[in-house]
Amino acid sequence: MSIATSGDDFWVFGYGSLMWRPGFAFVEQRRALVRGWRRSLCVYSHIYRGTPERPGLVLGLDRGGSCYGVAFRVARPEWPATLTYLRERELVTDVYRERQVKLDFGSDEGDTGLTYVADRAHAQYAGRLERRRLLELVCGSSGQAGANADYVLNTQAHLAALGIHDAGLEWLAAQLCRQGANAGAATGR
Repeated sequence: MSIATSGDDFWVFGYGSLMWRPGFAFVEQRRALVRGWRRSLCVYSHIYRGTPERPGLVLGLDRGGSCYGVAFRVARPEWPATLTYLRERELVTDVYRERQVKLDFGSDEGDTGLTYVADRAHAQYAGRLERRRLLELVCGSSGQAGANADYVLNTQAHLAALGIHDAGLEWLAAQLCRQGANAGAATGR
């Protein structure tokens, strides 16, 4: 895939863990809006936040709606290392597809950025799940990067810090916190 650039830099759009753990060098980060795609816990995680036997759920960009996230501006000398890193991180099981999207920074400012969208034809695509099923999957799974609940809580905390409202993640985070508080009370912690 060729990356569209403006001048010497290109942008990477993060909407989940890339917002709080990008893992690559960047020269600027900005809140950005992408239209035509929505943030969704629509990808079964078999590696980072779950296993094939006990899958977790991670975020993907799914068709429809819009999504606020963080755009990272990457300088030209960092392109090769950044693309290699992102492809190794995001394309492990090919449930994501690289996509260039229009980034809206507000005030008539915008650019093009690279992001990763969910492949609806992939076996790990979960689609839209009922809230109780989301909670069940997230509560009971863990993978190489840790507990699925930590991923959801971290993402929600970063969205809140950016002033980004996501009703689905807010509900799920509240349920996870309530369950954690109940578990602590039950064990006397």
